[in-house]
Amino acid sequence: MKIAVIGAGKMGRWFIRFFLNEGYTVEVIEKNERKFSTLKDELGINPTKDYSIVRNVDRIMVAVPLNNFEEAIKSISPYIGQEQVVLDICSLKEKPVKIMHKHIRFGTTLGMHPLFGPGAKSISGHNIVLTPVKYREKRFAQEFKKWLEEKGANVHIMSPKKHDKLMSIVLYLPHIVGLLVCDTLVEYKFYDEAKKISGTSYKLLITLAESIALEDPEFYATLHTSIPEAEKMGVKLLEKLEQWVNIVRKKDTEMLTKRMMNIKSKIEKINPEYTKSYQNMYNILESLRNING
Repeated sequence: MKIAVIGAGKMGRWFIRFFLNEGYTVEVIEKNERKFSTLKDELGINPTKDYSIVRNVDRIMVAVPLNNFEEAIKSISPYIGQEQVVLDICSLKEKPVKIMHKHIRFGTTLGMHPLFGPGAKSISGHNIVLTPVKYREKRFAQEFKKWLEEKGANVHIMSPKKHDKLMSIVLYLPHIVGLLVCDTLVEYKFYDEAKKISGTSYKLLITLAESIALEDPEFYATLHTSIPEAEKMGVKLLEKLEQWVNIVRKKDTEMLTKRMMNIKSKIEKINPEYTKSYQNMYNILESLRNING
């Protein structure tokens, strides 16, 4: 199997390593020449800026930011043959899939979203979404799903539209909450001191918030403005926050208790294993807390 990876960013390099470990021959197309020496030293790869090399590979993975995606697809489209497969790993799927359908006349295209970051040690245990639309895509997606599952991945197949709606929950919601937490706390002079004396709940919150705040701002700014229902989710979040703040303002302990109990019962109904999973998570966090003092 011969694979071309277009884009040697963090996730691009992750998949280059993954394919090399699988024993595949890997070609890399990268526009930024400053990355060439690093790719050669770290991975033994000689990258190129020549898109025409894709005519000699079996599969092409496009690992470039959404803003540069159409340019990359236009650049490879003249060289794609009937038996080749083009995959993209953008965090959203409707737009990239439409772009591939628009410009790639031959071969098979497939939207793919690996829901893990470049720090993952392997593909095993991680979620991957495939978004086939056309018949050939659906047929290939089933074969690819089986292969990924043999590697230990959890593979989900859905439409690009459904995927992007779910991303307002999976990506946008935790990211905006993390930013709001950090944006609020950095203005308090007790920020560092609070971290030193905090319990498990705060440690969990601040770990999530700080990890999100340190992510690539340009990437997430594009993501926030591209997710179809991000604004709708943000409005709902503000609405709920206002309701909770108003109850606190009124010092209505009874109402707070009722709302908390209502949420608890709904979660337990949706997820009967919630209590067990929460306890397991709590035990892990406590262990980390004890190790870190």
